[in-house]
Amino acid sequence: MESPSAQGAPPKMSDAELLERAAKARRALHDAIGARVVGQAEVVDLMLVALLARGHALLVGVPGLAKTLLVASLAEALDLSFGRVQFTPDLLPADITGTDVLQEDEDGQGVVHRRVRFLAGPIFHNLILADEINRTPPKTQAALLQAMQERRVTVGTTTHALPDPFQVFATRNPIEQEGTYPLPEAQLDRFLLEIHVDYPSEVEEREIARRTTSADVGTVPRVLSADDVRAMQALVPRVPVTEAAVSLSVALGRATRPRGSRGGGSEGARAPKEVDEYVRFGAGPRGSQALVLAAKARAALRGEAAADVEDVKALVVPVLRHRLVMSYRAEAEGVRDTDVLARIVDAVG
Repeated sequence: MESPSAQGAPPKMSDAELLERAAKARRALHDAIGARVVGQAEVVDLMLVALLARGHALLVGVPGLAKTLLVASLAEALDLSFGRVQFTPDLLPADITGTDVLQEDEDGQGVVHRRVRFLAGPIFHNLILADEINRTPPKTQAALLQAMQERRVTVGTTTHALPDPFQVFATRNPIEQEGTYPLPEAQLDRFLLEIHVDYPSEVEEREIARRTTSADVGTVPRVLSADDVRAMQALVPRVPVTEAAVSLSVALGRATRPRGSRGGGSEGARAPKEVDEYVRFGAGPRGSQALVLAAKARAALRGEAAADVEDVKALVVPVLRHRLVMSYRAEAEGVRDTDVLARIVDAVG
């Protein structure tokens, strides 16, 4: 299969041509990342959805599942700059955003001139890996929150724009709780998707053991340019969405809220009893918006002319699971967010 040209998108392409290009790029990116990472096809698909929707993603999985390698390989295949921030308890906001320093320069006459110069932090890259984001205190998490929401950072009295595209792929270890800080709901809500990275199959693990212990670790070919990425990101809001898909997205988001917080409408009657029993707080309006936007990105990646209900249903779990605040009863009885979401889809969908 011939990969899309890496020479950048033509100056002017129709939406139909961009859709076709996006579908080809999806297949080529799977092949490119697969040259270095074994398996994880569903994870790659969801990362591409986040990329085209200009959203951030939270990768959840135990250590050793190639989360860092996935993000670095994606950046390499897209010819985007890649930055990694290892979050630790002593990390300061300036360690992420950068800081102003006083610089002294001496001219030819021996006169010293002082000026303030901004030293950019590691966040000034296209794709950022925020490794183990829950290991840093809330003050540092807040610095990242501004960058994620506004795509700019303020240092001193100066605001600096971040590169375009700019997206954060954060990782969280689900098994280690000691020395961690809970992620505020406001920050979790800024992530378009929560992507769970599971263990590989036995066949895949054999291939991992074989490939990673050999001299050839594989190279990632360039598939698209930054201009291509920006063009496809601009396309996503223009992708049509059926009224049924919009209605389903809103109904699903509202059905995640316990009784008393749904407002008017018919979703309350359709929400399953498990919501009132096990959910403290459900998804806000940003959840419904995220479902529609992610569905459009998924449709674009498949070259489809419009997003439909199937795109919405395919993304319910990664879009909504981190927006549910489960109750203590749910934890005591072993009820997971995915269990509740499955019941909501059955009741509403």
